[in-house]
Amino acid sequence: MTGLVDPMLFNSAQRETAFALSRSAGAKFVRIEVPWQAIAPRTRPAGFVADDPASPGYSWAGMDATVAAAASARVTPILNVVGIPRWAYAKRPKPALAGIPKASELGAFAKALARHYDGTGGLPAEHVFQVWNEPNLSLDLGPVSASAYRGMVNAFANAVHGVDGSNVVVAGALDPFGHPKSKKQKWYSVSPLTFMRSLLCLSKGSHPHSTCHNAVHFDVWSHHPYTFGGPFGHAKHPDDVELGDLPEMRALLKAGKRLHHIVSSRPVKFWVTEFGWDSRPPRPHAAPMGLAARWTAESLHQMWLAGVSLVTWFDLQDRPSPSPYQSGLYFHSSSLTSARPKPMRTAFRFPFVAYRHGSTVSVWGRDATSDKERVTVQLRHGKSGRWKTVAYVVANGSGIYRATLKVRAAKRDWLRAIAPGSGKSLPFSLTVPRAGRFGPWGN
Repeated sequence: MTGLVDPMLFNSAQRETAFALSRSAGAKFVRIEVPWQAIAPRTRPAGFVADDPASPGYSWAGMDATVAAAASARVTPILNVVGIPRWAYAKRPKPALAGIPKASELGAFAKALARHYDGTGGLPAEHVFQVWNEPNLSLDLGPVSASAYRGMVNAFANAVHGVDGSNVVVAGALDPFGHPKSKKQKWYSVSPLTFMRSLLCLSKGSHPHSTCHNAVHFDVWSHHPYTFGGPFGHAKHPDDVELGDLPEMRALLKAGKRLHHIVSSRPVKFWVTEFGWDSRPPRPHAAPMGLAARWTAESLHQMWLAGVSLVTWFDLQDRPSPSPYQSGLYFHSSSLTSARPKPMRTAFRFPFVAYRHGSTVSVWGRDATSDKERVTVQLRHGKSGRWKTVAYVVANGSGIYRATLKVRAAKRDWLRAIAPGSGKSLPFSLTVPRAGRFGPWGN
């Protein structure tokens, strides 16, 4: 499955169009920021009951409009709680340190949030809730503390599950890189595997053992595997996690579950709740558009191979220059109704990859309808010429298809897929391009 996150658009006056475009791009989920500090009262009024959504002082109108717009577009929100009211700090913010909330206060707000969107009172029923964003980064949770985050997750999960046992709690959403403090750079981040081992009470090594017995309650583990050098890239630091390192993170997740350090009433899933590639144009030093489009499909394939069941793309539309965030599926436009799609949108909506192995070609993809369809695979000799059907493949109930085709193909050949409701995928060259050291943000 795929989703989209766009903090600027999803909470803007263009949100209805943004959600409709997200749905048309194949997204089934949208990650929506829930600003705790804006919904909660600035100061606690007398008689304020934090776990009661109807308590005087709460202001839900803006969030209600966003959630209703998502429901109208038939996309499922991931309600991602961020921000801390001034009265809810356990550790107050300092320069480059975002502070830490009181776990009990976060739990009370989580209960109010889940009760507010329990399907009564004319509001949509929402069931997916994320605990914070990049808690291993001091700009989001600082000082960074895995034990403090564990307390936050447990208080949050107990509250949300207490309202409805079918509610889903997403934890993690980690920054992919560790960054040390310096005299010039006051902010810092803890490498994701280091943070994760501390959170899950696991030792280093290929066969982790318990280092403590503090369980953490969640249903989905999430990561943000931004990557340098293409979809097969590995991080330089052994505890950082780019696309090529996702299997290591999944192995650690399995170890935590096996040792009963993760508590969930269902199989724990592995999600990516933020990912993307900047493209050129518009960003001067980003991957060229054709390469970025190829990487988009290949990245979805690599994440699927690593056991990731949901990928959420960042952003729907490029941000205005000089923002470094130019990974949108659409070029920037003042009005979304006139936004122009990039080739990356096709690769995201209907990903298709093909790799030559001697006398065979392996193909993988996901149809845009994400359901069972017959997919036609075609081959073309060179960059021009006639397309010829070489195989039919049936996608599974999630729209995923894969096959090994016995076809006579050369490096100069191209393949593509066609499916009902999906149209045509981008042509995929059997010549492996020279990746270069392009970063995810054009650096």
